[in-house]
Amino acid sequence: MRILITGGAGFIGSHLCDRLLADGHSVVVLDNLITSSINNVAHLTDSNMFRFINQNVADYIDLPEPVEAVMHFASPASPSQTAPNGYLQLPIQTLKAGALGTLNALGVAKRYDALFVLASTSEVYGDPLVHPQDEDYWGNVDPVGLRSVYDEAKRFAEALTMAYNRTHGVKTRIVRIFNTYGPRMALDDGRVVPNFICQALKGKPLTIYGDGLQTRSFCYIDDLTDGILRLMSSGITKPTNIGNPHEITILRFADTINGLADNTAGTILEDKRTEGDPQQRKPDISRAKKLLNWTPQVTLEEGLTRTISYFRSKLAYRD
Repeated sequence: MRILITGGAGFIGSHLCDRLLADGHSVVVLDNLITSSINNVAHLTDSNMFRFINQNVADYIDLPEPVEAVMHFASPASPSQTAPNGYLQLPIQTLKAGALGTLNALGVAKRYDALFVLASTSEVYGDPLVHPQDEDYWGNVDPVGLRSVYDEAKRFAEALTMAYNRTHGVKTRIVRIFNTYGPRMALDDGRVVPNFICQALKGKPLTIYGDGLQTRSFCYIDDLTDGILRLMSSGITKPTNIGNPHEITILRFADTINGLADNTAGTILEDKRTEGDPQQRKPDISRAKKLLNWTPQVTLEEGLTRTISYFRSKLAYRD
């Protein structure tokens, strides 16, 4: 297959490029590098099966060569108010990627009768009142809060995707991605995994916002890409959760990273930072288990060990 990946130079997108090329597909990446890095795909640029287009997905996509699949992964994804790639720093760009970007990517899929895969998010559930979150839960989202630029962009993107499916017969898949981590996350990403690992490797106490009892469920990147590709080759049109149901408090997560990084500086607690930060996050992956025969395989300790090794090499290079 020839596959277009918007946001293909990002953390998740670049891993999808690796996997798809290894499986014999050709890949076209469209990315304006506003929150990603060309370094993530630099090792692929010599391949005649790979092409990079530097473009904003919110602009019309003029792709003269046909593709068999379009994977729309372009969007800021970090909520950080301090990191330059956070959607709280890029609210308009985030909304455009979810609205205009999805419209443009769907236009390519419609033009070439291609499969369309939308990268959605667990953030569509907002600060959930149902736990764990399954795909039939409609969510608890503040439509005008600070985080709404991401939440509502993805909710709109899902609605637009289903409208193209029902109106134009576009073959669509919607993957709701839960907290994912691994190599190629940006050091200044602002999310909890890079923050904790960088602090731990520098021998600093890990900063926890709030009481640390809020929970997350972390999925390693290899497991996520496997789940996405299984969904891609399935016949499932409904949104599908892909994530790891192993739930852990942020306090325990910090202790795990400190242990793996041999950091004895401990943790410090600060006031809760981000408005609308969900208290609990855990996917119900029953649909993926049943219909895709998919479950995550990489343990948290194994995935964090690999990720810490990557961050250690990057920090050493930066120093």
